[in-house]
Amino acid sequence: MPVAYRANADFAKLNHPLRVPLAAEIHSRPFLALQAPETLTHFALYAPVEPGAQHNHRAVQHRILQELCLHYGVAVPHPQARYFYHDFDRFRLKWECHTEFATYTFVERGAEAAGWRQAFERAPLQHVPQEWLAGLHGKIIVAAHVVLSKDAPTGAGAAAAPRGGPGEDLPEDLREELRELFQGNVLVGGSVGGGGGEIWTDFKIQPDGFSRFVVRDLSLREFQAGRLVGRLLEIETYRTMALLGLPQAEASQPALNTIESELAALTATLVQSEQGAAPAAGSNEDQNLLHRISGLAARLEKLSVNNSYRFAASQAYFSLVQARIQELRELRIEGMPTLAEFMGRRLAPAMHTCTSVAQRQEALATRIARSNDLLRTRVGIEQERQNRKILQSLDARAAQQLRLQQAVEGLSVVAISYYLLGLVGYAGKAMKASNLPVNPDLLTGLMVPLVTAGVWFCLRKLHQQLHAAAGAAPRHGA
Repeated sequence: MPVAYRANADFAKLNHPLRVPLAAEIHSRPFLALQAPETLTHFALYAPVEPGAQHNHRAVQHRILQELCLHYGVAVPHPQARYFYHDFDRFRLKWECHTEFATYTFVERGAEAAGWRQAFERAPLQHVPQEWLAGLHGKIIVAAHVVLSKDAPTGAGAAAAPRGGPGEDLPEDLREELRELFQGNVLVGGSVGGGGGEIWTDFKIQPDGFSRFVVRDLSLREFQAGRLVGRLLEIETYRTMALLGLPQAEASQPALNTIESELAALTATLVQSEQGAAPAAGSNEDQNLLHRISGLAARLEKLSVNNSYRFAASQAYFSLVQARIQELRELRIEGMPTLAEFMGRRLAPAMHTCTSVAQRQEALATRIARSNDLLRTRVGIEQERQNRKILQSLDARAAQQLRLQQAVEGLSVVAISYYLLGLVGYAGKAMKASNLPVNPDLLTGLMVPLVTAGVWFCLRKLHQQLHAAAGAAPRHGA
């Protein structure tokens, strides 16, 4: 075995098991290599897994890709793959699997002299099996066509000539061509890539069901066109995914309003009961208030659990949109808002709505927790007061029992003395029957004070010993 090979094999044993996958991670999503003219169709498939399904998100997306690959007789990628690229001859496909969605980007080489409208009509989507597309109904979250051209379309007149520096107004012929292409909608775009390219879009879904992007390659360097188009498609995809949180935010506001109103009413009731109600009546009322506040906390917690992931995901997607816009290095074209301005005016307020609803949930949860703690403290104080009353009644009963016990002990002395004197009387009668000079009645009478005093003294001594033992037991245990 060569020395170098043996050294490499020994060195490989020292690698961390995740070293190679982590090194490959940053290269797992390369941009497409594009050279104008090109036409692209981009899909983002949002396929949520239904509860109880045995397949996860990646398995569902892989099954969709597998159906397309099997139609063309192409080898299916590994089930754990998150990126796939293949040249199907008539078109090229780039597939990426993300956390919540998967993207399909179909690319076809365009005709050199074709106009923008013709390029959109001959998108690479025409080569995709229609039965496969029909199976995607209801799952498409983003659908876009992109035309990457070298120059303005033939017939645009002065627009075909290169314009001056960035910031100049568009020639009227080119502006008219774009107006017809985008149905007269307000255009968004600018000069990007340091003036090497221009982009135009309206971020609207056209009658064919696709949004449209026009990218003009003025002097883009190698691989720069692919990076530019990739960033545009990411902006469109992440923008839509970020907006998924807005419907939940709007739907949550009525529920938050209801919870807020009920909490205000409960707090007012709590204040009124604190100022007026009798303690005995207030106890049941406090328990009822505590139960209602606990119900509000449970409802709010359920709402927060349903919204927390969506709001966090929306903020993450919004951050990606902002990062991709900065990477474009936009320069203004006179009379046209840039992508950064458009997103700042349209997308940012929606994200602020999601953020405000999330903050409102947290603030409301804090208020409910404070009210709950306050009421629990009040209930605890009321319970301590009731416990104190119970202890006082127990002390009173113990004192009564002690007095009763003392009275019973006096009767016990009399009863015990009576029986002992009866024994003394029997003893006197026995001595008289033995012809001893003893009077049983006199003997019994004389023994009454002695027996009574003796019984009382013995019982007293016994009680003292019991009290001493009871007092010494806790000290001994301590």
